Amino acid sequence: MRAFAILLRRELALAWGKGGGALLALTFYACVVVLLPMASGRAPERLAAIAPGIAWLALALAALLSLERLFERDYEDGTLDLLAMGPAPLEAVAVAKCLAQWLATGAPLALAAPLAALMLGADLKVMPLLVLCALAGGLAFAFLGGLGAALALGSKRGGLLVAVIVLPLFAPPVIFGAGALDGYAAGLPWTGGLFLLLAYCAGAVALSPLAMGAACRNALD
Repeated sequence: MRAFAILLRRELALAWGKGGGALLALTFYACVVVLLPMASGRAPERLAAIAPGIAWLALALAALLSLERLFERDYEDGTLDLLAMGPAPLEAVAVAKCLAQWLATGAPLALAAPLAALMLGADLKVMPLLVLCALAGGLAFAFLGGLGAALALGSKRGGLLVAVIVLPLFAPPVIFGAGALDGYAAGLPWTGGLFLLLAYCAGAVALSPLAMGAACRNALD
């Protein structure tokens, strides 16, 4: 447990160091939120209806930004070899990296999502559910993105490969979250979408570290 805590602190320090952290992801998120309404038209009623969906989709795209370097930096300088020989298994290393990724970028993006939705004209009553969906979805994005980063470890053009791997995996949480938000805003049943999103997030957190550990060992062999 002590080794895991040290790993988590290290990953958080790396995530926030040298201009990293949430600033770049938040800037990209703001750009997507501004550009998407331009493509959908400026009618206020139409924009308000799709505002939670735009905020949710922008969150998924912004989560892709820093995934490529999640394992690649440690792989290139040999740190991943040392971590593989350390007291914590590579699965625990993967969990620490994904949790740090979520704390450094996913959680700040989730807190920014209601502000973006309000600026687009979304109903105030949707905001608590939007924050809950964004926090859960952001956690799923971090672990699924970590899986893509581990599978692409050591390959050329890893950023493109990570996007190709993880975007299909991002589709279920985007669908479940958007369904819950749309249903809640329209006064229709919405708990089914939320429970599916939470279940998908729990599955990603439970299973992805196993695959990440195996992918890292394969890259190190």
